[in-house]
Amino acid sequence: MPHNTVLTRIDGDLDAALDRLMTLLAIPSISTDKAYKADCDAAADWLVRDLGSIGFEASKRETPGHPMVVAHGGPAPVEGIPHLLFYGHYDVQPVDPLSLWDTPPFEPKLEDTDKGRVIRARGSSDDKGQLMTFIEAMRAWVATHGALPCRITIFLEGEEESGSPSLVPFLKENAEELKADIAMICDTGLFDGKTPAIVTQLRGLLAEEITIRAATRDLHSGFYGGMAANPIHVLSRICADLRDDNGGVTLPGFYDDVPELAPELKAQWEALDFDPDHFLRDVGLSVPAGEKDRTTLERMWSRPTAEVNGITGGYTGDGFKTVLPAEASAKISFRLVGQQDPEKIHAAFVDFVNARLPEDVTCEFSNGHGAPASVMSTSDPAFEKARQALSEEWGTEAAFVGAGGSIPVAGHFKEILGMDAMLIGFAKDDDRIHSPNEKYDLASFHKGMRSWARILSALTPTG
Repeated sequence: MPHNTVLTRIDGDLDAALDRLMTLLAIPSISTDKAYKADCDAAADWLVRDLGSIGFEASKRETPGHPMVVAHGGPAPVEGIPHLLFYGHYDVQPVDPLSLWDTPPFEPKLEDTDKGRVIRARGSSDDKGQLMTFIEAMRAWVATHGALPCRITIFLEGEEESGSPSLVPFLKENAEELKADIAMICDTGLFDGKTPAIVTQLRGLLAEEITIRAATRDLHSGFYGGMAANPIHVLSRICADLRDDNGGVTLPGFYDDVPELAPELKAQWEALDFDPDHFLRDVGLSVPAGEKDRTTLERMWSRPTAEVNGITGGYTGDGFKTVLPAEASAKISFRLVGQQDPEKIHAAFVDFVNARLPEDVTCEFSNGHGAPASVMSTSDPAFEKARQALSEEWGTEAAFVGAGGSIPVAGHFKEILGMDAMLIGFAKDDDRIHSPNEKYDLASFHKGMRSWARILSALTPTG
């Protein structure tokens, strides 16, 4: 197959590819800290130059925040050959606490561990190492064949780790330029360290914050206890009432737009080498919570949730201060699936809370913002072709999986650009993303490049 020569090129160029990644990793492109704005610009500039060196028409696009990088390469789109959009992000998380790093976070190094060689640096796994697997696969393809086999647009963001404030406006303003047949996102991971996966459904998210208020000031519990309403009691009841004894969410209408898992996906998930007891044991637990009639993977990937993420109220310092607090607050999140509408869930939540407020007690609602779930249509033959290509490279049957978290860009691509996304990544659970001593396995970097080459070949009839 034509991609065999590309794979040989990738293998022979591994050291040079690693050097290029190390150069990018050395740029401290922390998007959340204004002190690193120049470094974010430098990372974008480096990527523009690198993409230009392999034949892409690349440019840095300014935004109110950090710049986007957009590049176009390959022949003009023709019928029967897909136009692909690749997305990654070049910004990274802050490194705090710096004292917990064993080596400087922006002095990348190749390190031998008992599990193999790893690339140690901030951003090595999230997401610079991942996005460079695709760019290096394109480099090898051009070096081998002289051109790309299809039209490819590359779109790299610089604000993913700071909430992507410029993303949606940029997508809307540049929708015609960025539209393609299918998007590819490399910001996910392997299923279990050895099994490749394509994420085909992502849960949405609704974030709520409520503040319960009663008296105009904190009250002495000796004088007012048993007489005045206690906001913590009211808040506790609201939080407790969100779930029933079987772990289900009790908001009226909450499950109206929740679909049942397709039989073929359920069969794939059941075939995965997943031990729910081990999964919980790793965090010191043994009894699953949530819906009792659902498997662990269903609860994680295809079922909605309601969770209390934090509660504040009253006196929490050393010793006792015997007061009835004037107010108490909670942060509550809902993970959404299927066609659940964040606005509809928010309205149901407001009604749910208000129905539980005694006289003299009020509630203020903050946030109430969210995004719906993203579900990709695996009926598109491209998904199965990509799955087979991954299986060939890793020697293990790849799976279509879900993700418990949310990756909003996939939903934005579907809503604004009208296309599904394949979420394919090579990170591992122990990569310590967002934590000190982040790493990316050298094998993930190497096989990631080879995986993209195989996928490109599988998706293009001339590949």
